[in-house]
Amino acid sequence: MTEKPKKTSFIRGAISAQFIGDAIAKHQSKTTIGAHQIFLGQVRADVIDGKEVTAIDYSAYEAMAEPIFYDIREAAFEKYELTCLHIYHSLGVVKTGEICLFVFVSAPRRKVVFEAIEYLVESIKEKVPVFGKELFADESYNWKKNS
Repeated sequence: MTEKPKKTSFIRGAISAQFIGDAIAKHQSKTTIGAHQIFLGQVRADVIDGKEVTAIDYSAYEAMAEPIFYDIREAAFEKYELTCLHIYHSLGVVKTGEICLFVFVSAPRRKVVFEAIEYLVESIKEKVPVFGKELFADESYNWKKNS
């Protein structure tokens, strides 16, 4: 595992449409790219024990999570012919309907981006120590389990 990642993968609060749009726009000048694939994770209004989730409060062991994000990125670059790869995950409260995970991959050809995005999202869910506390309107909560 790498000790010091180069950049942070965490964003405080929801990931805005402006942030996503800006990330896409930055890649228009990279003319070797032929395909992009994006995964957007959105907070659902699940009903648990008769109570509807209104938000998720995300926390993480950041000192451990960042090197794991880095290792996942590096493994994806080794496994797939990618040009660019970006991962962003929310920390803090994200309301239902808002975006909490943004994974963006680019490559010369389209087939590889489909495979890479699935690999990345599954790896993130399986390996990264990010925890979600589902919040309900009555101020009670439930610790989310990744599925």
